Amino acid sequence: MKSLENYLSGFGSPYTVFDRPEATLLYKPRDPLANKGNFGHVLLLAGSYGKIGAAVLAAKACLCAGAGLLSVRLPACGYEIIQTTLPEAMVDVDDEEFHLSSFPNRLETYQCAGMGPGIGTHEDTYLMLKDFLKSFSSPLVLDADALNIVSQHPKMLTALRANTILTPHPKEFDRLFGESKDDKSRLDKAGKMALKYKIIIVLKGHYTGVFTPEEEITFNTNGNAGMAKGGSGDVLTGIITALLAQSYPPKNAARLGVFLHGAAGDLAAAIHSEESMLPSDLIQQLGSVFLELRSSVHK
Repeated sequence: MKSLENYLSGFGSPYTVFDRPEATLLYKPRDPLANKGNFGHVLLLAGSYGKIGAAVLAAKACLCAGAGLLSVRLPACGYEIIQTTLPEAMVDVDDEEFHLSSFPNRLETYQCAGMGPGIGTHEDTYLMLKDFLKSFSSPLVLDADALNIVSQHPKMLTALRANTILTPHPKEFDRLFGESKDDKSRLDKAGKMALKYKIIIVLKGHYTGVFTPEEEITFNTNGNAGMAKGGSGDVLTGIITALLAQSYPPKNAARLGVFLHGAAGDLAAAIHSEESMLPSDLIQQLGSVFLELRSSVHK
């Protein structure tokens, strides 16, 4: 007679849960002798007229999640805003006043990049993204309007380098890969698209799923409805990009980034309520989450 363990093994599932124990295993405490160069230089391409706040949120989250250096590329209209709200960031101003039209020279300077929060879908921005995908060979996170641009030009999916991280919410996912009749079919499609294009898909939702090209699928269990506000996704982009800068492999950066985002959201909701919490409140709680992880590592 089969043992219970052998019997249960016959009911395998492609899905696994990612929670605090898994996050503790992935988390890498800092070397006390490290310097800022050990934690990477991020290039963040974000913002357009009326959406510079998205750039601010992503940038602040990136620094609060541990990036050593951050350069923000944004249109000229955002220069004074980000210099006054986040003096720790360096700013690289586009020639255009209201939208992004180009990216910086010397891309080899950056260990990774995040693109999309608030950039809009101007034709110049599309051409910039198209050229950037050809030129940038380091780890990359695409979010928000970068995903919307790709959905308008589907051939761009084939230009994505292996392990590029995409962070769509369900509507963005459907625009990218076609309508899904229900949540289950969307999950199945996410797995297939990650495999087909060799990318990592972070499908955002109450239980955010991370789908890898190796057909690994993990679901995050923390987070709350207070995070269902504009700007939360910008924060997630900043967090994941910061982890890439600190040499976390892309799939680990995605998984741990989603956990940090949800855990900080839960702390913010406990203080401010789900109704009143803001994405900026979530950023302020990242330090507490890191302290908890560090404490767990040292037990």
